[in-house]
Amino acid sequence: PGHVQYTRNMVTGASTAELTVILVDARNGVVEQTRRHAAIAALLRVPHVVLAVNKMDLVAYEEHAFAAIAEEFTAYATELGVPEVTAIPISALAGDNVVEPSANMDWYGGPTVLEHLETVPVSHDLAHCHARLPVQYVIRPQTAEHPDYRGYAGQIAAGTFRVGEEITVLPSGRTTRIAGIDLLGEPVDVAWTTQSVTVLLEDDIDVSRGDLIVPTKDAPATTQDVEATVCHVADAPLTVGHRVLLKHGTRTVKAIVKDIPSRLTLDDLSLHPHPGRLVANDIGRVKLRTAEPLPVDSYADSRRTGSFILIDPADGTTLTAGMVGESFAAPEPVKDAADDDGWDF
Repeated sequence: PGHVQYTRNMVTGASTAELTVILVDARNGVVEQTRRHAAIAALLRVPHVVLAVNKMDLVAYEEHAFAAIAEEFTAYATELGVPEVTAIPISALAGDNVVEPSANMDWYGGPTVLEHLETVPVSHDLAHCHARLPVQYVIRPQTAEHPDYRGYAGQIAAGTFRVGEEITVLPSGRTTRIAGIDLLGEPVDVAWTTQSVTVLLEDDIDVSRGDLIVPTKDAPATTQDVEATVCHVADAPLTVGHRVLLKHGTRTVKAIVKDIPSRLTLDDLSLHPHPGRLVANDIGRVKLRTAEPLPVDSYADSRRTGSFILIDPADGTTLTAGMVGESFAAPEPVKDAADDDGWDF
């Protein structure tokens, strides 16, 4: 567990994680740092959370000490929308339930930490998600061997693409069909998530870096108004009216911060409305207006095409990491300023 100054590091690490291990001292139980980690896991939709209750040797390996912590944390994490919590009592010093089952805790019948890490299903079946291909590069060799070759290269962010499928290029909205797919220099009929491919289209339409190729029957809406949960990672604050660059996939557009509706106060996990600014390590809600339409998914649907970063146009510094859509799986409304001093999750 890192202290509050490492919130941005935790957000960065958890953004691509399939599982997070939250360490708790059995003597102290659930503390503010524990709640912070649970909130970050919920915000970033980490599908698996392990609660490792450590230093069980210092509480005489008592079952009730572990059960009380596990019950309190699980109830809290469930309220935040964390889909799965596995609680494991351990003693890292003595090795209890880390690799081998503990003889000191025969009342515990679950997996050890290593056993759980080796057996938990962490791979999402992204091949059945909304198909998305951000165009990274347009390939036009214009050689004697390939005089008319025009391919659109990129890494498939989610889903599956097939030759003959009708697709739409966003944000332009032009439609055509896939004439061919090249993978490692060889033609294939099907390509899926994480494969880097070159797609050839039946019609000559204007496609460039930053465009998004999607199935016509499953195309996201394009918008210039983006509302998202963000973690501010720069030392300089993010303020209302701030002009930034928004990088979404392979596309970068100008944007302006129209509003900061709320800030999540990690000390007590309350939402405070309209703070006007976010400083380093703050997590909050932001409304952005972009200069060009963007085809964004909800972060809950796609961690790849539902995420973005804000960049300082002056020096290229990364300012903020963002997640489009609702913050928690079971969000609650922000309290009005006239209400009392906070709403606890």
